[in-house]
Amino acid sequence: MRKVALLLIVLLGVAHFAAVSRCDDDVTEEKEETNEEDSDDEESDDEGDGDTEVKEENGVLIINDKNYDSFIEGKDTVLVEFYAPWCGHCKQFAPEYEKIAKTLNENDPSIPVAKVDATIATDLASRFEVSGYPTIKILKKGEPVDYDGERTEKAIVEKVKEVAHPDWKPPPEATLVLTKDNFDETVNNADIILVEFYAPWCGHCKRLAPEYEKAAKELSQRSPPIPLAKVDATVENDIASRFGVTGYPTLKIFRKGKVFDYNGPREKYGIVDYMAEQAGPPSKQVQAVKQVQELLKDGDDAVIVGVFSSEDDAAYEIYIEACNALREDFTFRHTFSSEVAKLVKASPGQIVIVHPEKFRSKYEPVSNTLTLKDATSVSEVQDFFKKHVIPLVGHRKPSNDAKRYTKRPLVVVYYGVDFSFDYRKATQFWRSKVLEVAKDFPEYTFAIADEEDYADELKSLGLSDSGEEVNVGILADGGKKFAMEPEEFDSEVLKDFVIAFKKGKLKPIIKSQPVPKSNKGPVKVVVGKTFDEIIMNTQKDVLIEFYAPWCGHCKKMEPDYLALGKKYKGEKNLVIAKMDATANDVPNESYKVEGFPTIYFAPSNSKQSPIKFEGGDRTLEGLSKFLEKHATKLSQTRDEL
Repeated sequence: MRKVALLLIVLLGVAHFAAVSRCDDDVTEEKEETNEEDSDDEESDDEGDGDTEVKEENGVLIINDKNYDSFIEGKDTVLVEFYAPWCGHCKQFAPEYEKIAKTLNENDPSIPVAKVDATIATDLASRFEVSGYPTIKILKKGEPVDYDGERTEKAIVEKVKEVAHPDWKPPPEATLVLTKDNFDETVNNADIILVEFYAPWCGHCKRLAPEYEKAAKELSQRSPPIPLAKVDATVENDIASRFGVTGYPTLKIFRKGKVFDYNGPREKYGIVDYMAEQAGPPSKQVQAVKQVQELLKDGDDAVIVGVFSSEDDAAYEIYIEACNALREDFTFRHTFSSEVAKLVKASPGQIVIVHPEKFRSKYEPVSNTLTLKDATSVSEVQDFFKKHVIPLVGHRKPSNDAKRYTKRPLVVVYYGVDFSFDYRKATQFWRSKVLEVAKDFPEYTFAIADEEDYADELKSLGLSDSGEEVNVGILADGGKKFAMEPEEFDSEVLKDFVIAFKKGKLKPIIKSQPVPKSNKGPVKVVVGKTFDEIIMNTQKDVLIEFYAPWCGHCKKMEPDYLALGKKYKGEKNLVIAKMDATANDVPNESYKVEGFPTIYFAPSNSKQSPIKFEGGDRTLEGLSKFLEKHATKLSQTRDEL
């Protein structure tokens, strides 16, 4: 018995020893795990330090969002390349850039050469407004100096050394700065000048600024120079208001004080080319009869010819002034030749509009003539151009749509339009059917259009699968569209359709999502079918956002826009609304959607003249300021809200 008890004691001791050993092992493992975690943390910290550490690769320093500020501090001159790893030009430039780094590092004093992966260091790329790769900047005391020269070692090193010189100063701006003190004198004396109205906070203005300055520099070197100027519209409110500036940037051309809209590009070369063209005469001189004959035989547009005795003719001056404002929409010609005058059957002091042979018909005169007198105004001449520039039934094309066919209602007949020799007869056969109807409705514009050119428009009219050789649509005021029921085309069928439209018996075609069953949220959902009901309601102010489901800017703005709806939910006469413009028609041409998001404020007393939100501040505060500035029905003040 004693032996058994002794054996039990021994076994218990062994078991206890094993348990203690296991606990020690667990503690050891925990310590090892803790040490590993500490080690991982240290590695993580080391990696974090790596982001701020400036590394070097083949003599080129690597800069990013985290280390830029500390790197640039205290440095006089630095050369920086913004690149993208996938960019072919960047890869091609890399060996040359490394040579530049070697040369500048050996300079006395040495000049740092750095590079930035703009696809990763997005904040830095945004700060320096990088929009293409590679972009080279010379930083002088942290301020960027643009480099637009050759991408060679010699050219870049030479420019960097020039900027690094202690006596270097940035060249004066080529862009003139206009204020109330010098604006009128400058624009009144200039044969031509381009003026930008800007706001310092405007993102679009900031992006335009370097391109505008480059264009100003190049145009200043022309003979004669073409000046570019700018006006801070937030300071010079009276000047901006005088010229109807409501958004930024707004560009205007002035000729001896007379203002014209600028409709050109907004990058250096586009501005230069556009202004060089604008500086030339708006009308080209015709000296040979053959020039006009060719235009009449094969041309696509009306031939406008002013006939004058000489450039000193008073009528010529009126003509040129009238042409200036419309030079982008029409091609003008003038002549001092008696032979050309005889061809167009005009005398000196007259303007003639003649349509190409293919657009003539028995229902309209071959030409239209205006005789210029001392009392003839420039606006009368311009009205003459606009009234007679399109034939009774013209050819609507994507290239002339915006210049010739903006008047509504527009009756469009779609089929395979082709004026080449083999197909001209068939094209004219259907056009003749349209002419028979067009002559009876002078208040409407009629046009033929190729079905392939306007496939999307036909689809929106529901006619792309009609099965008919000829289809017809009417584009009416307010963006409304009407489709003729598919049937065999004839002049009588077309006439019945136009009469039904005139009597208001047709229903418009509107692409629309289903009308929401419940629409009681702080932001009302608008669809094509409810646009007029909600947006055009003259009892209420409406703020409407046109968005696209895939648009990143729209998604970013969504929380603020929802908060805006909640903020003003108690306002009975104010509606905050949104509309998916990719899934619904916007049945009113006053609400043009050219990007996303597009925001308009539709005042209760001016639905056909909505106010577009142009500011970059799409926050709750920014939207609130815009809304309260234009509201006509707001019952509470900002403080009360």
